[in-house]
Amino acid sequence: MNVLKAILLAFLFFLLFPVFVWASGRVVVVEVAGAINPVVAEFVTHEIREANLEGDALVVIRMDTPGGLDTSMRQIIKGIQHSRIPVVTFVAPSGSRAASAGTFIAIASHIAAMAPGTNIGAAHPVNLMGGGDGKETKTLEKKVVNDAAAYIRSLAEARGRNAHWAEMSVRESVSISAEEAKRLAVIDLVASNLDALLLALDGREVAMESDTLVLKIKGLPVVHREMSPRERVLDIISNPNIAYILMMIGVVGLYFELSNPGLILPGVLGGISLILALYAMQTLPINYAGLLLILLGAVLFIAEINVMSYGLLSVGGVLSILLGSLMLVESDDPAMQISKSVLIPTLLFSVVVAAGAVYLAGKSSRRRPVSGAEGLIGECGVAKTALTPRGTVMVHGELWSAESDVPIEAGETVVVRALKGLSLHVGRKNQRPA
Repeated sequence: MNVLKAILLAFLFFLLFPVFVWASGRVVVVEVAGAINPVVAEFVTHEIREANLEGDALVVIRMDTPGGLDTSMRQIIKGIQHSRIPVVTFVAPSGSRAASAGTFIAIASHIAAMAPGTNIGAAHPVNLMGGGDGKETKTLEKKVVNDAAAYIRSLAEARGRNAHWAEMSVRESVSISAEEAKRLAVIDLVASNLDALLLALDGREVAMESDTLVLKIKGLPVVHREMSPRERVLDIISNPNIAYILMMIGVVGLYFELSNPGLILPGVLGGISLILALYAMQTLPINYAGLLLILLGAVLFIAEINVMSYGLLSVGGVLSILLGSLMLVESDDPAMQISKSVLIPTLLFSVVVAAGAVYLAGKSSRRRPVSGAEGLIGECGVAKTALTPRGTVMVHGELWSAESDVPIEAGETVVVRALKGLSLHVGRKNQRPA
């Protein structure tokens, strides 16, 4: 009888009070710094998924981002929404920001927190599809803005946050500080550091999909997760500035290899760099017209070596690479753009190297041969025997059979006029050729 009563009481308890304590596992801290790209999205979603499988108590995404790609942002948000354990977004340390895509991720998290001296907002969707002032472009931009505004409003309403401000961050690009975000109910709390955040979260109720959890995380081990070496390398490559540098190295390397076949090293380095650049371009809003202009510029430089254009092909190559570089990335988001401090020096260096190679190749082609049969013409030697008209001369430390149109005494200096088979035709040094 007592057993049945205990079972009945337990059943009533879970039926009437859908609040239980979540105190198992660990606290997993995922570090995100930089633009939100496919590599970052894969890293964050993997860590959330692993934390769920390990039965951890909490995932904290410590974030500092200027924004990123919409597809990567939505991938992270889906990972948060499908998580069975609470996910906290913590914009930290001081001086960090959650702009653009970072705003969406913070709004979508179960708990949103910020450190003093940080800011959130400016979530207006940027133009990733090229510029223009036409009617179709404006209509498309309006559709993108409306879609983003509806998406962030739905996220805010699902988490009980300020949906009006969230929508304004998209439509008007408004941005606010941590303290103002707390006052406007955009975030849940302000904490100076990770320890203060975990202390504030202990005992806090978190609304999940079907239940309400009470966090009991005091004393739980804190595990910090960072990108693996592979992910870190791919993340670095996905940076627009690094991708541009790799592409220019690839173009210049292949140019050297094609213009001077057999060098090998420039071709190998250029091929590897170009493949890595093409990988990075999958994650960036690339204008392929700009890419083709850069490749055309390299072709024009190669053509300059073999075609007498008096520098016109080189000028065309410089203009083609310049225009292609300016057009390469189509985005108004600074996180997705090539920095001018990187673009200009890289472009100048590449053009100078390519132009220098064209100059040296042209200069080399105009030099007379210094080896082989052609290299003997015009060289001086000494007559070892009298040439009347045949005899022996020494040229380049070698004895040659030679003949002359005029008699030459032994010991006189001779000049090679022509090569006939294995015999030289020579004349006196000061004698004009016939």
